[in-house]
Amino acid sequence: MEQPKWSAEILGIGTAVPPHRLEQEETAERLAEALADEPNAARWVKRIFRQCGVRTRYTCEPDLLQPGRQNRYVSYSRPERFPSTAERMETYRRESVPLALEAARTALRESGMNASEVTHLITVSCTGFFLPGLDAVLVPLLGLQPDVYRSPLTFLGCGAGLTAIRVARDLTAANPSARVLIICVELCTLHIQPSSDREALFGASFFGDGASACVIAPTGLVHHRGSFLLGQGRAKLLADTSDDMVWKVGNHGFHLYLSPEIPKRIGRLVPPEIEGIQSAPPLLWAIHPGGRGILDELQEACRIADAQIEASRSVLSRYGNLSSATLLFVLREIRERISNGLQERGEGWALAFSPGLTAEWVHIGFQSDVC
Repeated sequence: MEQPKWSAEILGIGTAVPPHRLEQEETAERLAEALADEPNAARWVKRIFRQCGVRTRYTCEPDLLQPGRQNRYVSYSRPERFPSTAERMETYRRESVPLALEAARTALRESGMNASEVTHLITVSCTGFFLPGLDAVLVPLLGLQPDVYRSPLTFLGCGAGLTAIRVARDLTAANPSARVLIICVELCTLHIQPSSDREALFGASFFGDGASACVIAPTGLVHHRGSFLLGQGRAKLLADTSDDMVWKVGNHGFHLYLSPEIPKRIGRLVPPEIEGIQSAPPLLWAIHPGGRGILDELQEACRIADAQIEASRSVLSRYGNLSSATLLFVLREIRERISNGLQERGEGWALAFSPGLTAEWVHIGFQSDVC
């Protein structure tokens, strides 16, 4: 028997950011001040911060708003003051839960579903660890059933938000009674490194903090106008790219390496994977904005119109790269643009990328009525 094109839909989306806003120009000045003894690095910081496509970001760490010489995360001349990994993880434990709760409650409210109806909880994060984990802590706070199926996706990287959506879609396809709550929370700025290396400074230029959540259920459960429909999804390791994106745990947080070749590799290897799968030209492109270069390469390779990629560029500009939480920010932005007549509804792709390099894609639709 032929499988239906759409087997699940997103009934509600919630997002949340911490209260401390990083203005990109001011943040670059603070870093340059901290690098006053290394003028070449200070000049490079100002240039990369201007070029990365970010205007503002949010952080859970108010210390990052301090002047460069007083900022414990970037005060390069005083290594004894650098926050240890243990301190950063304690900050993560304290700050992640309120953000997750805010995003999840908004998603549940939008969905029209009671927390007690949720059968599966998928929590996603790669920027912190503690036990009992985020999933266990959130169950009583949200009013979920104590026997809810819990599936934490940890340390999978930026694409894990879409991984969770793909897994939730498969759960609902196999089990029509499934009601899945996904919660992604990432505190990326906790891992800004006290280093003048260009790799560390590049990572400091565009990551931000935030949380997102959604409720996924089989299509037709509730009549929602303007919801995202979910079709088939896939994940694939891209050949010869395993060293392009690496994250290691160090004594002062997580150390991230991003190869400058990542955008070109994605632009070359990903489009052939999705070409020809969809008969009509895609109208929707929900692309995780892992960086300005990735968006530029995919827009050119896939011949994406400016209006179709504007949601991803807008999220990058206003929030930065929120790792796994970002994709739901993009979907929310697309929904608002369609509602305001700024973008066509129809079918297309959600795309995201993780270490591996791993490419994730899910067939999505946005229509007035469930198909």
